[in-house]
Order: sequence, then structure tokens, then C-alpha cells
Amino acid sequence: MLEKIPVEKILFLDIETTPQVYKYEDLDAEAKYLFELKTRFQKTEEKDYSTIWDERGGIFAEFGKIVCISVGFVHETRTGREIRMKSFAHHDEETLLKQFKSLVEESGSRFPILCGHNAKEFDFPYICRRMLINGIRIPDILDLAGKKPWEIPHLDTMELWKFGDFKAYTSLALLCHVFKIPTPKDDISGADVARVYYEENDLDRIKLYCEKDVVALIQLFLRMKGENLVDEGDIVFST
Repeated sequence: MLEKIPVEKILFLDIETTPQVYKYEDLDAEAKYLFELKTRFQKTEEKDYSTIWDERGGIFAEFGKIVCISVGFVHETRTGREIRMKSFAHHDEETLLKQFKSLVEESGSRFPILCGHNAKEFDFPYICRRMLINGIRIPDILDLAGKKPWEIPHLDTMELWKFGDFKAYTSLALLCHVFKIPTPKDDISGADVARVYYEENDLDRIKLYCEKDVVALIQLFLRMKGENLVDEGDIVFST
């Protein structure tokens, strides 16, 4: 089926999230109570709520926020293909989400399909939840209410890799490895994003990390379609 989906119609994306406050101790009393209630079954003698917050505070949309959304698409040129990238990185989440919403609404006819890695489980619902919390109406391409499964314009490379097997999570990094997709060595990982954001105040570093994931995502999708990778020199980053 993938061969029937033109890659030029897909907008690929990835998000980076952090906890709303850096440390568990910075939460107010009510937020602490609600976080403890939500994660009570993860607490052990070796793992207290402070450790759980460090590990998972940014993963829950109720306690985290988006600090970067990177998008990319494949563009046909006279000499071949290139990947074009754009990022929305901002300390004010509402501003970032409104900018992203404007992009997907203005380019909806050009990119009627969204794709991410584990995006159906994480990125897409996280964006929707944070939009509602910020009082932003969800754009049609993300609004699933009342839609039948075949009407939902979303692709997920992790889901494609499962082939109906629901038992395992497979990381983007692992799939890039097995498909021999060259990826640059990062100086940070997803676990470092909160530290880089709160201690180093370095959004540009987080944005670069996010953009690399989108490039890897696009290359993986091309491999899954049995098509050639885009050369590193044909990747264009928007300022």
C-alpha cells in the first residue's frame, strides 16, 4: 500500500517536550498530589516521585509542555529530491502551537497526510491536548472526533513496522540502524531535553535535535517504500 502514497503529500513531524517545572519539588501542593495519584503504581522503594517526575514529567500532557515542533517534507526538484525543514521552537507554548496550526491549515491541500514515529500514541494526541489546554481549536487534520479509521490522515512508521504486532516498541534509532540509514551522532538524547531547556536555556540545541529526528523519519519512510534516500547535501533548513 505504501507505494500508492505519494511522499510529496506527507508532512513529517516530531515534537520535543519538557515538564512544566524542572523539578518535582517546584510543583504546588495540588499538582504534586495529582501527579502522585497518576503515577502511584510506578512508585517503588528504589524510585520516588521526584525520580518519576524527572523521567516522565514531560511525557504527560497534563504536566508537560511542547518546546519544539519540527516538520519536514520531500520536494521534487529538476535534479532529484530534497528534504525541506522548518521548526517552531518557543518558550511560550501557545505561540508555538498557533504557529504550527497556521502552517498545517495553510498547507492542508498540499500536505493532506501527517506522519511521525510513534506519533499516533504520543505526538498527535500530545499536540491536541496541549492545544485544548491553551484554548486553541484543534485543526481538522488532527481532530479525530467522529472520523472513521480510514478517514484519519495519519501515518506512523512504528505502526507500519509492527505489521499488526502490538507487543513491542521499536525506536526510530533502531530502525535507522537496521535499515542502514546514516544519522549524525547527537550530543543529547530525549532524556537530556529538560536539562538542556532548564539549565542551559538552549532552545536551538533542542531544535537541532528535533530536526535530525524528522530527517531520520523521512529517510526511514523512503526506505520502507523501497526508494532511495535523500543525500545529506539536499537537506534544506528554513530559518
